[in-house]
Amino acid sequence: MANPLDAESVKTATEPAAKVETPKKKKAPRSRKAKAEPKLPARKNGANTASQTEEAPAAAVPTRRKIYSERDRAQKLAQIEKSISGGATHKNAVKQAGISEQTYYQWKKAAAPASDGDNLKDLVALEEENKRLKSLLAERLRKENTELKRKLGL
Repeated sequence: MANPLDAESVKTATEPAAKVETPKKKKAPRSRKAKAEPKLPARKNGANTASQTEEAPAAAVPTRRKIYSERDRAQKLAQIEKSISGGATHKNAVKQAGISEQTYYQWKKAAAPASDGDNLKDLVALEEENKRLKSLLAERLRKENTELKRKLGL
């Protein structure tokens, strides 16, 4: 006779197992945690120096970009120009003002008057002034020349 346990194992092997449905649970939303501060690697000998503890908070705080008003920009540019005229190097003057050299050049370029269109108007005005002065000079020279001819009797 066949072993009854073998018969069951054959049955289960050929028949698919019944799926057991489990009720699905809704997942609770995860609470958002604050971003963890980056940790410095631990020292091998376990010593903790004072400089290491002082540097950790400074490294964890990201620096944000400061936005200056037009007035602040003008003041900083004037301060830098004053420092440079006082004999300080360009690099030191910009560093003393608390901005980068790239920022200084961008501000200086933006502060320069954009008078490209005015240059043409100025040039035309100067040419007209030049014509007027030339004609005035020519008229005076003619008068002087006729007066000299009359005095000499020519």
